[in-house]
Amino acid sequence: MKLMVIGGGGREHAIIRKLKENPAAEVIYALPGNGGIAADAECVDIKATDIAGITAFAKENAIDYAVVAPDDPLVLGCVDALEAEGIPCFGPRANAAIIEGSKVFSKNLMRKYGIPTAAYETFDDMDAALAYLDTAPVPTVIKADGLALGKGVIIAQTRDEAKAAVVSMMRDRQFGKSGEHIVIEEFLTGPEVSVLSFTDGETLVPMVSSMDHKRAGDNDTGLNTGGMGTVAPNPYYTADIAEQCMNTIFLPTVRAMKAEGREFRGCLYFGLMITPDGPKVIEYNCRFGDPETQVVLPLLESDLLTVMQAVTNGTLKDTEVRFSAGHACCVVLASAGYPVSYGKGYEITVPADVAKQVYVAGAALKDGKLVTAGGRVLGVTATADTLKQAVTAAYEAADKITFENRYCRRDIGARALAAGK
Repeated sequence: MKLMVIGGGGREHAIIRKLKENPAAEVIYALPGNGGIAADAECVDIKATDIAGITAFAKENAIDYAVVAPDDPLVLGCVDALEAEGIPCFGPRANAAIIEGSKVFSKNLMRKYGIPTAAYETFDDMDAALAYLDTAPVPTVIKADGLALGKGVIIAQTRDEAKAAVVSMMRDRQFGKSGEHIVIEEFLTGPEVSVLSFTDGETLVPMVSSMDHKRAGDNDTGLNTGGMGTVAPNPYYTADIAEQCMNTIFLPTVRAMKAEGREFRGCLYFGLMITPDGPKVIEYNCRFGDPETQVVLPLLESDLLTVMQAVTNGTLKDTEVRFSAGHACCVVLASAGYPVSYGKGYEITVPADVAKQVYVAGAALKDGKLVTAGGRVLGVTATADTLKQAVTAAYEAADKITFENRYCRRDIGARALAAGK
């Protein structure tokens, strides 16, 4: 089979590595891929948002199956365009990807179908939003409606901060068109949990839960990032909570989308908070998370390509999806200064004995050498029988890798270990 994976980060590298385990995968193209992915797939210099270019390439190269991984091409209708040319895909169509593409849509969906989430109001008029904040409780959360590279959420501790956030989004267009509509919602407290799931629109199979570490600095300090590391499974996600989530959140969401004429097929990501009132949805994503994928897929014992095809074909209920009982930890190696400003072009040295544990996110090939090309450069993952062993092994591997300006958090997994479960 000729496979094509859209995207060029650590998430896509993890997906490609797992797809390669199936002997039917003769060739895998990555569009655009990156310097590290080039060791595992044929990289093609077509941007993930170039839907016409992607579709033309797929036709010219007789692609048998495509995986559309990032949010932007999904929301732009990449799956729709490929399916129109007869190319089967893993990923939701545009009318289902809206569950991530519009926070206003997703919040209204949850309200309509009684899916637990934070109390909220939506606004498309700045003055109305500012007036609402005069009496709204604080802290409060301000969210831009559309995609904003994971940065369109501001937690405001005071009314002044909240109003400044509204002005920056709606008047100053900090996030472009994404801020034309906003959500102002209740500030929730409790442990956060990420649960990725396979769904074919009828059946839903949750993957192993995970815990992300968003802040740039140790002890959850500093700016929010795309994710500085992850562990799986999440100790706060107990069997009882998993059952509650399945009955009150997961299946109701899939059924709600189908009832709205927006059947979701692909990876549906649930960002949850375990509040004193029970689990609630913080956000939906219409795709695999990054870097959650780098700890979840290494624990998948079933064949990923087979599972993905079952999602596409609507036969997930008849397909085994099995995960190991072990643990995984991913430590992100970043460029110092991320997520604000950082240097690029530094040579990366990865010893051969840890190469298979490395998922490349922001790196390029220059004169045959791997060099830094982004804020999050690499994700280094280890699996083990216990979480402590996985964390130790991930750091041991990460510390063998060198590049100038290298930075990582030193406390990935500490919160999970402290949970004592």
